[in-house]
Amino acid sequence: MKLVRYGEKGAEKPGLIDRSGQLRDLSAQVKDITGEVLSPASLAKLAAIDPASLPAVSGKPRLGPPVTGISKFVAIGLNYTDHAKETGNPIPSEPIFFLKANTALSGPNDAVEKPRGSTKLDWEVEIAAVIGTRAKYVSEADALNHIAGYCVCNDVSERNFQIERLGQWTKGKSHDTFGPLGPWLVTRDEIPDVQKLSMWLDVNGTRRQTGSTATMIFSMAKCISYVSQFMTLLPGDIVTTGTPPGVGTGMKPPQFLNVGDVVTLGIEGLGEQRQQIIAA
Repeated sequence: MKLVRYGEKGAEKPGLIDRSGQLRDLSAQVKDITGEVLSPASLAKLAAIDPASLPAVSGKPRLGPPVTGISKFVAIGLNYTDHAKETGNPIPSEPIFFLKANTALSGPNDAVEKPRGSTKLDWEVEIAAVIGTRAKYVSEADALNHIAGYCVCNDVSERNFQIERLGQWTKGKSHDTFGPLGPWLVTRDEIPDVQKLSMWLDVNGTRRQTGSTATMIFSMAKCISYVSQFMTLLPGDIVTTGTPPGVGTGMKPPQFLNVGDVVTLGIEGLGEQRQQIIAA
């Protein structure tokens, strides 16, 4: 299934995308797409519904982030060898992770704000997992069983805030709109191998990132298992897992986003995003 939340910000409705690409309304089945709805039992009930029996939604409404009510937004850093090298960092011997503020979460095509005082606004296409069942001290072998589905994520980053402003990475990763997620949540059963997905990102129509989840240093299963050793992941929580090379800070000379720029990105099987940069 491809689960979505659509409508104006703060008033999104639950929906799904059927096989023909038609948006269908799920409001009669669930109130919203929350962690509770992502349990295996709940997803099984939704999967048993004939999409043709659901009301078709006309037009092209705004899409919000495909999950709401999360307790945590976790991000893995430096999880692709070439990205670590381009940023001048050593290859990590174990996963590095940090938290993005929940308020950074935004829709896949919502505008991204350039914060006041920002000088180094950067992009990062990433694959994110959305947790379906509580994960605490889970093994790597069992980790994927705790995932409800996957999404495209742009881990928007302000490098000056992140690196030069004397704080943890969270400072440069948490401004409002710094977590575009979606366009939909693709349930795990639709992705045969999460480690074989191509990914890309363009800035103003020019390709900046081309990569594959096959080149992750730490696999999706390793990332989920590792994070669960330090904190409990709850249904609905988001874990985004690092970016391939091609970020602005790694270019020579570095290049960053300005007001008016347009970022487009996508991952095989998970859809595409588009964001325009605006002033905060």
